[in-house]
Amino acid sequence: MTRLTAGQFMPDFTFDTPFETGRTLAQTVRQAEGKTALVFLRYYGCPLCQYDIHQYAKQYSALTQAGGQLLVVLQSDPAALAAQLAPDSLPFHLVCDPDQRLYRQFDIAPAPSQAKMAGAKTLLKLAKVSAAGYKHGAYEGDELQLPAAFILDRDRKLEYVRYGKTVDDVPTPKELAQLLK
Repeated sequence: MTRLTAGQFMPDFTFDTPFETGRTLAQTVRQAEGKTALVFLRYYGCPLCQYDIHQYAKQYSALTQAGGQLLVVLQSDPAALAAQLAPDSLPFHLVCDPDQRLYRQFDIAPAPSQAKMAGAKTLLKLAKVSAAGYKHGAYEGDELQLPAAFILDRDRKLEYVRYGKTVDDVPTPKELAQLLK
């Protein structure tokens, strides 16, 4: 396990999406005109994660206008996601890591307890999630998993590193757009 810091290079890795196998991070970041945001969430059944994913999708043009792209890592099984989503339903790739190999490799730890995974802003975000009608789906992965976000250049050099302290501690689409400029 290696906790990453800005200035380091993100190691290359191979991943599957719900609709493609054997992609590499190196190949994917090279396809971007600019930087790549790599956001680690929990799993697709998590209502907070569904909310974040759909907010990123709704505002994806702001990320591409900044010259960037987004990859969202989930602890979800690719076949399960392929059964729930159409191939073109999201404008970015979902990186499937059902064995949590990447979470361990980059030391993206779970919270020590349910009580410690929420913060002051978590209740506000949960209210938005509920108002938007998101419901809990299938449980996958580690229920206490905390998020992380990284911004990489085309050579995989880390320009931004954020290990979440609470379950909702991820950049908003607007924050990601600023970081990708």
